[in-house]
Amino acid sequence: MSKPAILALEDGSVFHGTAIGADGVTSGEVVFNTAMTGYQEILTDPSYTRQIVTLTYPHIGNTGINSEDVESASIAAAGLVIRDLPLLASSFRSEQTLSDYLKSQNVLGIADIDTRRLTRILRDKGAQNGAILAGADAEGEDAVERALAAAKAFPGLKGMDLAKEVSCKEAYEWSEGEWTLGEGYADTTQGERPYHVVAFDYGVKFNILRMLAARGCRLTVVPAQTPAAEVLAMNPDGVFLANGPGDPEPCDYAIKAIQEVLETDTPVFGICLGHQLLALASGAKTVKMGHGHHGANHPVQDLDTGTVMITSQNHGFAADEATLPSNVRATHRSLFDGTLQGIERTDRPAFSFQGHPEASPGPRDVAPLFDRFIAMMQARR
Repeated sequence: MSKPAILALEDGSVFHGTAIGADGVTSGEVVFNTAMTGYQEILTDPSYTRQIVTLTYPHIGNTGINSEDVESASIAAAGLVIRDLPLLASSFRSEQTLSDYLKSQNVLGIADIDTRRLTRILRDKGAQNGAILAGADAEGEDAVERALAAAKAFPGLKGMDLAKEVSCKEAYEWSEGEWTLGEGYADTTQGERPYHVVAFDYGVKFNILRMLAARGCRLTVVPAQTPAAEVLAMNPDGVFLANGPGDPEPCDYAIKAIQEVLETDTPVFGICLGHQLLALASGAKTVKMGHGHHGANHPVQDLDTGTVMITSQNHGFAADEATLPSNVRATHRSLFDGTLQGIERTDRPAFSFQGHPEASPGPRDVAPLFDRFIAMMQARR
């Protein structure tokens, strides 16, 4: 038996559909993602914390869920919005249906709505605060009224420090390498690991760590609020600044720690939120974007070579290129809207990229950035 669900936006838009996850109420910033595959990786990406994800591809759930294709320990998104949930999940790797997966983690989802109309609203008006009501909460004459009230009550992501909320609580070692069909994830402890990298966890995706481990890095992952002195005391060959959710500006603890690391000659590599934090630590500013970048088909140009790469993106804030100080240069730019996608310090071995080069989900065009980080650590030696 199907259950009703309602999606409401702060602008007053209301969508009636079918509940495909847990019952209850959830609120967050509603964004759209244009990736055609990878819904499991998208749901478990910590960068989607406090966001309700709309997938523009119409059929979601047709390959089910498995225990391997996750980017964190649990679903991070506040809710899921799709057009159609197939009746049958068909894949030899499938262990669970998408609907059961959402229910098992108490995450709300809504299907059978016009996601094209919703995407046009978000495209034209920008990301909207919204709410999903599912099951009994979506019933009754005042259900729409309650949904709109919940949407308008969400404070928005501007000024919201989420990195420390999603970060690990204690430092840990990471040794899992990349995945191979039929073999699973590699154990990198059996091979040579010449580089010790300390990774600040602002909401790190597992596959970023896997790609570093596969390149000979012995990884120590530390909480977001770890002081720089503790990190430098570990004598790392390099420091990695992870992706993560929320507004980078309130993360003063991270900005301070990065500034202290930059006073040394330790190579630094940042991704996504880590890119924005490196920019802030270097004296630049960040801005809240209209609808952000969420998808696996975003063209980005390497300004040094002119090469265009198709990239995976997930961010609602951006470093402001106009505010870059003289010792920071732009290295990559989005061909969708011209926003800054990469920077490099000219006085320190530090660089960063806004997109997600680990390709979970998405193309692998930007993977060489990991090799560049390795080369910087080798050069320092």
